[in-house]
Amino acid sequence: MTSSYPQCVPVLDDGRVRLRAMTPADLPAVVEQSTDPETLRWTTVPSPYGPDDAADFLEHIGSQWEDEGGVRIFAVELAGADGEEGAPFAGLIDLRPGASPQHPWEVGFATHPAVRGRGVMTAAMRLGAAWAFEQGAPSLYWYANVGNWGSRRVAWRVGMTDHGTLPQRVPGRDGAVMDAWCASLLPGQEMSPRTPWITPPVLEEGSLRLRELGEDDAEHVETVTFEPHWMPSGGLTPEGFSGFLLRRGEGASLGKVCGWGVVDRQSDRPLGEIGIFARSGTLAAGGVAELGYQLFPSARGRGVATAASRMAIAHAFAPVADGGLGLRRLVAETAADNEASNAVRRACGFVVYGRETGCDVLADGSSGDALHWELARG
Repeated sequence: MTSSYPQCVPVLDDGRVRLRAMTPADLPAVVEQSTDPETLRWTTVPSPYGPDDAADFLEHIGSQWEDEGGVRIFAVELAGADGEEGAPFAGLIDLRPGASPQHPWEVGFATHPAVRGRGVMTAAMRLGAAWAFEQGAPSLYWYANVGNWGSRRVAWRVGMTDHGTLPQRVPGRDGAVMDAWCASLLPGQEMSPRTPWITPPVLEEGSLRLRELGEDDAEHVETVTFEPHWMPSGGLTPEGFSGFLLRRGEGASLGKVCGWGVVDRQSDRPLGEIGIFARSGTLAAGGVAELGYQLFPSARGRGVATAASRMAIAHAFAPVADGGLGLRRLVAETAADNEASNAVRRACGFVVYGRETGCDVLADGSSGDALHWELARG
């Protein structure tokens, strides 16, 4: 670098959010951020963390900027606009150059708890990514611990392409190595979402409510018994509930799934789950998707699956302008001998458009047929 820190640090500004050099005035806010439970959960920031740690970190930031290939760490400032309350320190974003000009850069960030949920880090990411590409970055990669939905939403908002989950990719606490989500951005790509992030609305009718499931619902998940070929994936189980929520959330973030828990409206206790799934691409208006559901044993035999399916179907076919998905066709696949599920399909207006012979392997080694159902928007 031709000058020392902090003079060597550029100021990047969009009129509301500013990236700048971190200064001693930021240290108390850095301590606040670094001792926040969410920061501790998703990063390897030292714990306990005090003023001396923040001062050491500032010294580290300066040395990195003065190193030709060092990590470029910016403080994020919220200037505020149109009466919005600002924040002198709103977080940190770091841009890590690759080992050579041909290698990808990486980006990481942490938001101060006082400004979370206000789009601050999304704006900071756009500023930082544009600057990195101006410096010659051939690509920009983001990694975050699986389950860090706040970080994933920022990556989604700036148009990063999802690359799935990489096992044992990022450091965790106490020497652990954690699975990571991965996404990337290329120069010239538009920095806006590439797919919808689907947030299922709460739907209510009669004695039922459809709403998203959460970890607090785990105690109500029942062991489900059914013929293995009726649901080869194994379905929703008590021991697999956290994994189910993760997969459902990932699908929603990619625009592929709109899923709910089927719950009793009075007690709010889960009775099962239902979802609309894109077989390919996203749940786009005018498209085709699959409807699937699963009920707990205690909820069967009283019309819950039929009522919940009708609610989900209405949302699937409702125009986007009215808050629906705007789909034109729903499909489903069932085992031919799954009479209960087939009855629900018929009650909801589905018709069989094909029969697949011998596609299911039964417990006794024989084979069974599958039925393919469809329902078109009226």
